Amino acid sequence: MSRVLVVDDESAIRRLLRAVLERGGHDVVEAGDARTALGEQARGGCTAAIVDLGLPDRDGLELVAALRGRAPELPIVVLSARTATADKIAALDLGADDYVTKPFDGDELLARLRSVLRRGRAPADPVIRHGPLAIDRARHCATLAEAQVPLTPREFALMAALAEAGGRILTHRQLLERVWGPAHATDVEYLRVAIRALRRKFERDPNRPVLILNEPGIGYRLSESPPAASD
Repeated sequence: MSRVLVVDDESAIRRLLRAVLERGGHDVVEAGDARTALGEQARGGCTAAIVDLGLPDRDGLELVAALRGRAPELPIVVLSARTATADKIAALDLGADDYVTKPFDGDELLARLRSVLRRGRAPADPVIRHGPLAIDRARHCATLAEAQVPLTPREFALMAALAEAGGRILTHRQLLERVWGPAHATDVEYLRVAIRALRRKFERDPNRPVLILNEPGIGYRLSESPPAASD
């Protein structure tokens, strides 16, 4: 059973989250501020965290960064009333695994939590599988529905990054720094060109992608439920 650290300054929201999470089979530990949250994390045993950004003693973005620094493998879901794209990008760039806005649907939140927990528990495997897509990191090759897809080294690195995220959004900055290096962290056009090339190879209709999805103004992700094949 997972033990979820819930960080929110509103006791009513914490009670609601406790009810939702316990219904989903999770243990819950609560914190009403960043200091308490960091103390609970330091005590150990938490397997995931749900973090609000509007905390009384410290901005929630700072808490996300602190948790990620202390626990690199801890799945973190931000749950916030902030809907601005800039806040979503900042949270993801600082290490959040997902971002859910308030008001939220309990079943959707449980599904998002299951997804980040699965990714956190995934064993190291040279082959990443995502629906019909397989990325073989050892052989540097990709297949879709068992058919090999020829990729340049840059395209392979980009597709591998998306596949490893398993449906989680990766920001433009995250992808650019990983594939092109920190010097190209703001060269979004490089990324757009590469994504167009990947869609031509992996999508039946590159203008209506069903596998490689755009999150406007934020970044890219693979579909959570990819089709059985793109053709």
